[in-house]
Amino acid sequence: MAVPSSGPGNGITLVPALGPTHVEHTPVVESAGALVWRLHGGELQVRLVHRPRYDDWSWPKGKLEPGETFQAAAAREVAEETGKPIVLGVPLPGLQYLTSEGRVKRVHYWAGRRASRSRDAGALAARPPVPPVSPQEIDQAEWLAVPDAARRLTRAADRTPLDVLVREHEEGRLATQVLIIARHGKAVARTAWHGAEQERPLTPAGYAQAMALVPVLAAYGVETVVTSRWDRCAQTIAPYTRATGLEPVCSDHLSEAQHERSPARVARTVLELLESDRSSVLCTHRPVLPTILDVLGQHSRRPVASALPTQDPYLDPGEMLVAHVARTAKGPRVVAAEKVAPPLH
Repeated sequence: MAVPSSGPGNGITLVPALGPTHVEHTPVVESAGALVWRLHGGELQVRLVHRPRYDDWSWPKGKLEPGETFQAAAAREVAEETGKPIVLGVPLPGLQYLTSEGRVKRVHYWAGRRASRSRDAGALAARPPVPPVSPQEIDQAEWLAVPDAARRLTRAADRTPLDVLVREHEEGRLATQVLIIARHGKAVARTAWHGAEQERPLTPAGYAQAMALVPVLAAYGVETVVTSRWDRCAQTIAPYTRATGLEPVCSDHLSEAQHERSPARVARTVLELLESDRSSVLCTHRPVLPTILDVLGQHSRRPVASALPTQDPYLDPGEMLVAHVARTAKGPRVVAAEKVAPPLH
C-alpha cells in the first residue's frame, strides 16, 4: 500500500540533495517526477503517460541517475517521457511503496509547467537536448481533465498528489515563479586568507557546490541572477551564468559591509524580485540572510512564514531556500518553500 512520503508544500520541504544521493548504498529506490498541468479553455488539465511494460497510466517519473539531484531527475524524466521540457513549480506529496521485486520505492513530485522558449530560454540553455520519446518506455501521453485523469490512473495512490495539485489551483497557488536565496559556497577560512575580504575565494568544495547549483536552478527556470559582487558569491553563481548565457546583476549593497550600513537596500532588492514575473536567484552572505528572511516572512502565507529558518546560520554554505511566489490581488505571496541542502563532502 502506498503512503505519502512528504507533505503538500505548505511549509518548508526538506529536499535531501543538491549532489549525489548515494542511492547505491540504500535499499530505497529514489525517483522523481512531476504533475504537468495546463489551463485549456479555462479547465485544469494534467499530462498522463502510459507505460507498455507495466500497462499502466501514471505520472511521468523515473529513477535518479548516479550523482543526479531530485530536481534535475524530475525535469529530465518528464522531458524524456513526454518529449517536452518543463519547469518545476510547488512541491507535491510524494509516494512510497513496494515494487514487484519487493524493494521500497520513493517518488518525489512537483507541479510542472511546459517550458517556453521565450520565457525560459536561459534555463533551457543549461539543460541537455530533449531526446525523442522511446516507444518501449512510453507509448502514449495524453492531456486529461482532472476527473478523467483520476479515473485513468492505474494506482489509486497516484491521486494523492493530484488532489493537492487541484487544491493549490483552486486556492490560486499553482501558477508560481521562484525566488531562490542562495548562500555562497564554502569559502577559504578568514584565518587562512591574507588578502582583501571581498576577494576571499571558494574552496574546491565550494566550487563543487557551485557546479551542483546549475541543474537545480535550471529545473526551476531561473532567468534573473542577482549576486553580491564579492568574489565568493560571484564564483558561486558563475557556473550557472556561463551555462545559460545570462548576465548577472552584481550588487555592492548585497555584501556584508554594505548590508550593515543599509539593510533597507537589501530589503528593497528582495521585494523587487518578489514582484518580478521572472524566476530569480539571489546569492549573498550569511549576515545578510536575516534581512532577506524577514522580507520573505512578511510576504508569506502563515504556515510558510512560521517555518522559515530562524537560527543562525539560517543557511549553510551552498544551501538554498526556494520560495514559490504566487501573484495575488494584495501583491506577491510566498505560498511554499523548500530548503535544499548542498552535496556532502
